[in-house]
Amino acid sequence: MKKIIALSLFVCVSAFAQVKTPQPSPKASLNQVVGLTEITVEYSRPTMKGRKVFGELVSFGKLWRTGANYNTTISFSDDVVIEGKTLKAGKYALFTIPKIDTWEFIFYKDNDNWGTPAELDEAKVALRSTVKPEITAKSIEAFTILVNPIDVNSGTLDLSWERSLASLKFDVPTYKTAMASIEKTLAGPSGNDYYSAGVFLFTSNGDIVKALEYVNKGIGMWNEQRCTLLDASSKIINSSQNGG
Repeated sequence: MKKIIALSLFVCVSAFAQVKTPQPSPKASLNQVVGLTEITVEYSRPTMKGRKVFGELVSFGKLWRTGANYNTTISFSDDVVIEGKTLKAGKYALFTIPKIDTWEFIFYKDNDNWGTPAELDEAKVALRSTVKPEITAKSIEAFTILVNPIDVNSGTLDLSWERSLASLKFDVPTYKTAMASIEKTLAGPSGNDYYSAGVFLFTSNGDIVKALEYVNKGIGMWNEQRCTLLDASSKIINSSQNGG
């Protein structure tokens, strides 16, 4: 009987007790806006703990997860340009290959691995870029990733640990994004904007008269656009039939 009670208590304790201990490589995340582009990084931060990092803990010339545990990931809200190459907006695993005189950055489309993939699939490599590392004046105990804005059009992705700093420059489409926003705003609300506003007023028991006005205005703008498109199509068809 005593054994049964003891076993029951053990099961209860196992079911409800959750021991909390610090992680050797704690999680970190950062959000940074460069120009109008939002950049998010999530990673784990291993520490030196008296060990030599590059060349021993992190082997030179081998693919590194760029942190610890699950993939380090980086997300861009817009397309960015790195060394003249476009990296599409999205979320990527960030792998690196550190060497004595160069670091290679690899943006990988699969971003949910533990560590590194058994074999790198080149079809999933979105972009590669190589930089020369710098020696820092001060030793960095915990692996650190920062996104530093240079100006409204560019920034750097900085990886630092021990006394190494690898910095990758990227450009963001601030002017293009700003001009698109300006042109859209100055052009006034679209048919979709009016229609959505009317539906909101109607479904939220708001001003029903105003809701109907907005919906009708939205539909009217759609019909106007449709007529414009039909008129343009007719002109193209007539021109082609007349040999124009």
